[in-house]
Amino acid sequence: MNAVDVAGLIHPALAVIFIFPLLGIVVNYAWQTRQRRLQAKEGGKSKISPSVGIEHLRIGRWLSNGVVVLALIGLSHPLFSKMTKDGIWAKDSFRAWFVVLMLAATLASLLILNRARTKLWRAVFASLTGMGLILLGSQPEIYRRGEIFDFSNGQWFTGEWYLSHYYFGMAAAMLMIFSLAIFPDIYQDRTNRWRTVHIILNCFAVLLFVGQGMTGSRDLLEIPLSWQETHLYKCDFTNKTCPP
Repeated sequence: MNAVDVAGLIHPALAVIFIFPLLGIVVNYAWQTRQRRLQAKEGGKSKISPSVGIEHLRIGRWLSNGVVVLALIGLSHPLFSKMTKDGIWAKDSFRAWFVVLMLAATLASLLILNRARTKLWRAVFASLTGMGLILLGSQPEIYRRGEIFDFSNGQWFTGEWYLSHYYFGMAAAMLMIFSLAIFPDIYQDRTNRWRTVHIILNCFAVLLFVGQGMTGSRDLLEIPLSWQETHLYKCDFTNKTCPP
């Protein structure tokens, strides 16, 4: 494996080593927190420790931040490796430096989002973090397995967007950003509306993470090593044949 291939393993390795274990812990704490709240509502004394709610919040914030950072790492590898390979730094230095500045600005927005206290500033920096992810993901170096516009023919070609690791990951990252923005409101809202929204959206996020595990494993099988690309990209993927 070349250095570029090893760098490509950083994103999936971090997902397996850190993100998915954190996901399991957060889901476990969430279930215990929910059960303890229901038992208290019925007037009974729960055997579940009161600390589960605090731990759910603490580990949940680690998970949310980790998912966003992991998404940025996943975008950075194809961006910088392909821009370097295609000579974008010399051909289009403005866009290259725009990507660098956007990456730094997105990380800074995420950091400030964690420190923001008022609803206004949480909304502002959550929006900036999400916009940064979308702008980075919109660069031509990112493979989305979705609709592709062929400029030579002026036509859209519909891809497998419903099986896209990119779209699943971006949706999960956006939900994590939203969770970071609303968690103070969950504890201040006596009507539990924000808590209900949080539960529904994060149940959907768990399904997205399951999809990420499946699509990520598929992509690791499909992406060739850098020194194999020249030959494998000559294959006929429709008929599943390759030249000798």
